Amino acid sequence: MIRIKTLLPVAAALFAIPALGQQQASTLTELLQEVADVRTDENAAFEKNRAEYDGTAEAQKAALLQRAEQQRAQLDAASKRLSDTYAANEQQISNLNTQLRDKAAALGLAELFGLARQNANDTSSILQQSLITTQFPPAAGEVARDEWLRQFSAARATPTAAELERLWLEIQREMTASGQVAKFRTRVVQPGGEAVESDVIRIGPFNATANGQFLSYLPNLRTLNVLPRQLPDQFMEIAGRFTNAASGYAQAVVDPNRGVMLDLYVERPTNLERVESGELIGLIIIIVGVLGFLAFVFQLISLVIVKLAVNSQLKNLERPTANNPLGRVLLAFKGDKAKIEEDSDVAELRITEAVLREVPKLERFQAFLRLCVAAGPLLGLIGTVVGMIITFQSITESGSSDPKLMANGIGVAMIATVLGLFVAIALLFANALLNSLSRGVVQILDEQSAGMLAESIEKQRRA
Repeated sequence: MIRIKTLLPVAAALFAIPALGQQQASTLTELLQEVADVRTDENAAFEKNRAEYDGTAEAQKAALLQRAEQQRAQLDAASKRLSDTYAANEQQISNLNTQLRDKAAALGLAELFGLARQNANDTSSILQQSLITTQFPPAAGEVARDEWLRQFSAARATPTAAELERLWLEIQREMTASGQVAKFRTRVVQPGGEAVESDVIRIGPFNATANGQFLSYLPNLRTLNVLPRQLPDQFMEIAGRFTNAASGYAQAVVDPNRGVMLDLYVERPTNLERVESGELIGLIIIIVGVLGFLAFVFQLISLVIVKLAVNSQLKNLERPTANNPLGRVLLAFKGDKAKIEEDSDVAELRITEAVLREVPKLERFQAFLRLCVAAGPLLGLIGTVVGMIITFQSITESGSSDPKLMANGIGVAMIATVLGLFVAIALLFANALLNSLSRGVVQILDEQSAGMLAESIEKQRRA
């Protein structure tokens, strides 16, 4: 009696579960209501079954109990038969696998399968890093070829003929495509992050271009993306001509390291970034260099104008003008020509005074340029010391001598040194040029003034 009563709610629950599964609640409130309704139905069914059972005669109850026990015995017998069948099948499968391994060992297939799995594992790494993978995307519902090779190498089951054939196909396809220049259409990630369908030109497994721009391969995403910074102009011109080539041989840019050198070019800083890495000391050196350059340009233009005016005055010494140094020196000579020989000392002093009056204008800014030449290397030395301080500070903070951590400080040191030397050398040559031009003009003034004085004295003696 008690046993049958216990089975009744279980049966009611089993009949109620399909009804619950047929209705899918869209909200938590509806789900809670459905659970409450199912619970109510279960209680109602249980009460109904109990009432029917309580109203049944004792003879009928005994018959129901006997029938339930018979059904349970039949189910136990069926379960035992299925368990025996399952155990027998397991034993048969184990025996067949043993026979298969023995036959494979006798035929040498075990070693063949091992080599196949090893090659698949090695090849999977190559294919994952190969941009050729973008040309052969997997079909719908299939995994990528490198992922399939990894699954094949890790599988414990005996490889089938189809799997071995695909392994050979993937290896052969990679070898063949490595020696080809191919054009195909695929999605390329732009610098902004959006993927755009583009025509890609692939040069073996080395590098690829799209719309005249170099691409890099992302192994984890199995896709191509445009380099955030392209190569120098000479390489871009070659890539453009190669893209437009229709037949024959064409010059191309090839990265033998399969993208490593392209990434190094991308990470290489520009000239402006190099200067910015010099920080405050580099800025000071640049300001000094710019001031020196402006002074050089201004004085150079002035000396060129003076040189042209002096050359013009040399052609007309009889009519000196005050718009050039030589003319002003000639006009400075005053005195009685009849007494020129007696006043020769005074005339010489007057001419010398006029020449000396012109020298400061001719040698203007040369002292400042010499100061810049001397200050450039010293400022560079200060930058070097600052860079070393930054380097040692980064080592102290991190506790390691990682080159990437020291690169910033070393960069500051080297850039400051280079800027200081560059400014000093450039202004050194600039100062030498100005010195040469000014000395040439001063020499002309000395020669003409001395010649004028000697000529006047000689004329007076002859007279």
